[in-house]
Amino acid sequence: MIVKSIDAKTFKKMFLAGAASIEAKKEFINELNVFPVPDGDTGTNMTLTIMSAVKEVNSLNDPSIEELAKAISSGSLRGARGNSGVILSQLFRGFTKEIKDYNELNVTIMANAFNKAVETAYRAVMKPKEGTILTVARCAAEKAAQLALETDDLVYFGKEIISHMEEVLAQTPEMLPVLKEAGVVDSGGQGLVEIVKGAYDALLGKEISPVSVKQDGASLSSAKMEGISTEDIKFGYCTEFIVKLEKEYSLSTEIEFKNYLESIGDSIVVVSDDDIIKVHVHTNDPGLAIQKGLTYGSLTNIKIDNMREQHNEIVIKDAQNIAASGDKPKKPANNQPRKEAGFIAVSMGEGLGEIFTGLGVDYIIEGGQTMNPSTEDMLNAIDEVNADTIFILPNNSNIILAAEQAKQLTEDKNIIVIPSKTVPQGITAIINYVYDKSPEENAERMIAEMNKVKSGQVTYAIRDTVIDGKEIKQGNIMGLGDKTILAVSDDIKTTTIELVKNLVDEDSELISLYYGEEVSEEDANSVGDELMNLYPDLAVEVHYGGQPIYYYILSVE
Repeated sequence: MIVKSIDAKTFKKMFLAGAASIEAKKEFINELNVFPVPDGDTGTNMTLTIMSAVKEVNSLNDPSIEELAKAISSGSLRGARGNSGVILSQLFRGFTKEIKDYNELNVTIMANAFNKAVETAYRAVMKPKEGTILTVARCAAEKAAQLALETDDLVYFGKEIISHMEEVLAQTPEMLPVLKEAGVVDSGGQGLVEIVKGAYDALLGKEISPVSVKQDGASLSSAKMEGISTEDIKFGYCTEFIVKLEKEYSLSTEIEFKNYLESIGDSIVVVSDDDIIKVHVHTNDPGLAIQKGLTYGSLTNIKIDNMREQHNEIVIKDAQNIAASGDKPKKPANNQPRKEAGFIAVSMGEGLGEIFTGLGVDYIIEGGQTMNPSTEDMLNAIDEVNADTIFILPNNSNIILAAEQAKQLTEDKNIIVIPSKTVPQGITAIINYVYDKSPEENAERMIAEMNKVKSGQVTYAIRDTVIDGKEIKQGNIMGLGDKTILAVSDDIKTTTIELVKNLVDEDSELISLYYGEEVSEEDANSVGDELMNLYPDLAVEVHYGGQPIYYYILSVE
């Protein structure tokens, strides 16, 4: 079989097949993940990144190569997750820039596209490390340039490139000691190989379908992951966001931004595309990165993952797997490793619980306005968190006393109650926790930052009443501030907008909306859009909270 050129239809099939290939292998790739931090999410992040581009591609009807290029570049950048995902988006960005002006692609164009992809990705990474996805991509580009002088057959071209990529991938443990210690190849490099192999199979006319993957690397990864300590993770939070540019953003500005991020973290990837900047950084202080991003424009797609917790979960899962297989684990599968600090939060609603968990909360106590947890509930939660110091976030003024009583009754752990009165205060508090500071310093910082948050809640009146001079009828929609009722109407949206208007001032930078179980995503986004129109200089975020009783819980910071 000889193929000398491919058209848009074939290229689309190849891209979709590459996406299907890595999706089928994502769990295997996750198990290989030990660099830059052993948080076991490379396969997931790369898959989510490429699937964001797939969504854009699938929305096109009979697209040209130029249209495909734009969809792949834009979709992957906006959906990029994690260090590996952002790098993958830059590989796609460079590749598509090179091919967008052609109706058909041949070996020469593909070789040039490989080279452009690598140039773009290396430029985006602050301190490129060899032995990673970047190395595999660079060596593939070098091989492509060589082959372009030898052949015009895309089938032979693809076969040789894949063979070379696999050879380089096999050498990555020799380039990165952490890979050699764990007995695995680089996870990002493995993901890139899977994408290229899937695309090549589509070129050959093969159908791509999910398969059960069993490879030797997986067991090696699991067997040695426990030797990698959580304490080895220098910067604990994987922080990502997109900046919608509202100011001039030049090369010097980008360098200044990158230098600032380097001063507070590592694994920095900063890329810009027209009117947005995609930011990825590992840091102990996500709030500083976010605040810096706000100086360039409004923020969206904010994601903060506690990588130490992710690693702990992997260790626990591995222990459970060992126990299930009949081998004796080094630690009981149901015991979390002892750590310096742990977190308990009171929350209601699936979405809010997931937000707290994503920020590193170890134990969620279900509770809130109509179901206040007891001191015993607090003590039970404390027993479940194996940490020297435990921070409790009550997130309701009626729960603070129970938390304080639990503190008095606990002798073997240092309990610090952060007196958060609302969910937004609790979220702000934990975002501002810094791992390399003492518990006392963190408590002071968390409380100080939380107190800058103005919170609001939107709910309904259960009876006729008069409060603070406002006449309220049963069924009215009320907007509650921190101390009083700030808005009343017959309409949820109207009340919510009016409530925000009463909370925003000249110092405000961010509005966060958490919509409840009775509010649709469409309605919540409609409120968010109106707020963005009203306050174009402020960042507006809309999140699913899933809480009962309250249509919206919101904050202004």
